[in-house]
Order: sequence, then structure tokens, then C-alpha cells
Amino acid sequence: MRPSTGMTLARHGILVAGSLAVIAPFLWMFTTSLLSRSETYTNTSLLPTSWHWENYVRAWESAPFGQYYLNSVVMAVGIVAGHLVLDALSAYAFARLRFPLRNTIFMLLLAALMIPTFVTIIPAYSIVADLGWIDTYAGLIVPRLADVFGIVLLRQYFASLPSELEDAARIDGCSRIGTFFRIVVPLSTPAFATLAIFSFLFAWNDFLWPLLVTNVDEHRTVQIGLSAFVGRYGTSWNYLMAGTLTATIPSIVVFLFFQRALVRGIASTGMKD
Repeated sequence: MRPSTGMTLARHGILVAGSLAVIAPFLWMFTTSLLSRSETYTNTSLLPTSWHWENYVRAWESAPFGQYYLNSVVMAVGIVAGHLVLDALSAYAFARLRFPLRNTIFMLLLAALMIPTFVTIIPAYSIVADLGWIDTYAGLIVPRLADVFGIVLLRQYFASLPSELEDAARIDGCSRIGTFFRIVVPLSTPAFATLAIFSFLFAWNDFLWPLLVTNVDEHRTVQIGLSAFVGRYGTSWNYLMAGTLTATIPSIVVFLFFQRALVRGIASTGMKD
């Protein structure tokens, strides 16, 4: 039965309203980034009276943002690579291997998802400090190389794949590791893309952990660098919005590039247990 014209218009209206609600903050961020500092407190219109494109240059030059972006890229790429490798191997073990207490251990991992991140911050920081990893890439990356969410996500997807394909590969002489990399990994591209997107967004936008383990500009990330525009006696909103807008571009590009794979991955992980 085809939906009526009124129902179609209502759906389109809801979609348009939702799109505007998502886009509006970015439009406000963009217009604010082009205002002069005095206009950020006096301008009440949606558009600036004068367009100050130089705000982006001044925001970039106000702090070593080139180094900040490099640190964020290194941290995000390292965390994503760790999630794709370590989470995948752990998930495959839970999905296919038979070992004692497998289900019990997996349930404990699920229970770990309910533990707030702030509970583990202090012990994690203590370990990093004891290892001498403060102000190092290792301190930024190593404590977050594995993720319970990624293990659960990939385990569910691996369990949905026909085991007969792996059995056929094993009969042909392929090892367990070879079966994983030649059969399972190529068939799990949507799930890997989904995990990569979530991991990148988490790492790129992380603020608390880089704030704790970095004390010098040489290892601070872009999210920490944005605090340079927040002073004791005021905030340079135009520069802050210019820096924030450029900081969101990598996340938007990654999401748009992998959007279809993200949808396929989320839809496929619930096929069967």
C-alpha cells in the first residue's frame, strides 16, 4: 500500500526539520568565525556585517596548530589501527574458537561496558606515569589500543558469517590465521568500516585523556589547543569558532566517505547470534 500524499509530506517535513536542527549549529559556528571580536557580543543578525576571513589565519597562528593537528592524526590513526587489529583478533576468538570459560569471559567484557570511563582514568594515569609515558605518543595511544565495544561489534558480525566458508578453507589446507585474513576479513569490510569510523571520531574528539597525559605543546592535540582561545578575562569566540570549525572537518570527511559502509555494518551486525 502506497503512503498518502499527506503522509509523504509529513515525513519530508520531519526530515527537513531534523536536517535543519543538525546543520544550524554549524551555520552559527561558521558565521561567528567570520565576525570581529567586538561583533561577537553585539551582532544579532544571522550574517556578519563584515566578513573577516583573516580570522582563520590568525586562529591558526595564535598557537602551534600544525603540531596539534599532527598529534591528533598520529593518535587517531594509532588508536584506529589498534582497534582494527586487536579487537578483530579478540572478536574472532570469541566468535569461532572454543576454549574454557569463553562465555563467562565475554559476559565480563559486556559488563565492562557499564563501567564509567572516569572510574578507570586514575589507575590508567598512574600506570602511564610509572612507565614514563607522560608527554609521549605511547601515553596517548597505548592505553586505548583495544576497546570492548569494538570486540562486541565485530564478534556479532563474525558470528553472522557462514562457518562453512571457513571449513572449506581449512579442508584446502588454510591455517586458522590464514582463514581469518583471507576469508573473514574480506567479508567483514562493512563491520571494519563501522568500527574505524567510531574509533576515529572517539580518538579525534577525545579531550580528557590527552589533557591528563600531555603538559607541553609538542604532544597536545587539537582539542586541547582550542582552549588557547579561552582566557581568564574573556573568550575570543571568533577565533575559537574558526579553530573548532576546522577541527570538525576531518570527522565530517571520514563520516561522509564511509557513510554507506557504516549503514551496512550497523545493519549487518544484528543478523544472527
